[in-house]
Amino acid sequence: MTPVRIVFCTIDSADAARKLARRLVEERLAACVNIIGNVTSVYKWEGRIEEDAELLLVIKTRDGRLRELMDRIGELHPYDVPEILCWPVQEGSRPYLDWVVAETG
Repeated sequence: MTPVRIVFCTIDSADAARKLARRLVEERLAACVNIIGNVTSVYKWEGRIEEDAELLLVIKTRDGRLRELMDRIGELHPYDVPEILCWPVQEGSRPYLDWVVAETG
């Protein structure tokens, strides 16, 4: 197991995605954020089935910054309840993993 974590977060617009991604990288909470477009989310909210176009942020961070990253997403995100899901990285390219740790140090 490595100290690197992958965080998924959906968001409603390309502008909001870029703003959030830039802030997380500028604040060294994330080493890199990929913005993936053309995501359709189907979910139940306040008793109704919703279907929305969203973007998916794939955020790379380290374990020691995870709680702060999640809190910051909650502060900056336009949704009342943003999707924030985290996974540990089992293995990966050592130079890349070292870079993620260094950039979020």
